[in-house]
Amino acid sequence: MVNIVRNKAVKIAALLLMLLSIVAFSFSKRYNLHNVYTAIPKAIVKKDSIVSVKAFEKVYSVLMSPRCVNCHPIGNVPLQGDDSHIHKMFPKRGVDGKGLYAMKCANCHQLENTAGPHAPPGAPNWHLPPANMKMVFQGKSAHELAKQLVNLKQNGNKNIKQLLEHADDGLVLSGWKPAQGHSMPPISHSEFKKAWITWIKTGAYAPAK
Repeated sequence: MVNIVRNKAVKIAALLLMLLSIVAFSFSKRYNLHNVYTAIPKAIVKKDSIVSVKAFEKVYSVLMSPRCVNCHPIGNVPLQGDDSHIHKMFPKRGVDGKGLYAMKCANCHQLENTAGPHAPPGAPNWHLPPANMKMVFQGKSAHELAKQLVNLKQNGNKNIKQLLEHADDGLVLSGWKPAQGHSMPPISHSEFKKAWITWIKTGAYAPAK
């Protein structure tokens, strides 16, 4: 009887050990794949805080221009015009950032700019950031904004590779194709992209303030 109980205990222990090994292997595999995924973009980074902060000064000048900050407001209503006043139609952000009820962004913001002075600018998929990831630019210091841009919980869960690619996002590019009567960002897109990439590749350092 004792031998039977002992044999059962040995078998149970062996089974538990095997299950633990499978779980450990599975976790190890996922962990290694995650490391490979995140290590590839990090491999291109050569840290230089001075160069990085200098590059972000140019990035910040663009992100705080009306072409960017108007769609990254503190509240749930977009801003409008070169003076960044509250949108006169008073549209709300909505859960997905595309408007609320019948007041959808795409009702007025078409695939291209509407002709005429101060007419609505346009681009495919015009929207604000979603309600659960507002990505506020308005009122942010250079330090605060730089920290926010590399925080996965605040930047749309973008890793380094995705951040690099974001310089050529359709809505980002539309900032350099403003509707009639709207100003351009302070520097060209090519200058912005170069500064954006330099900032990230040299460590994405935040200015002191």
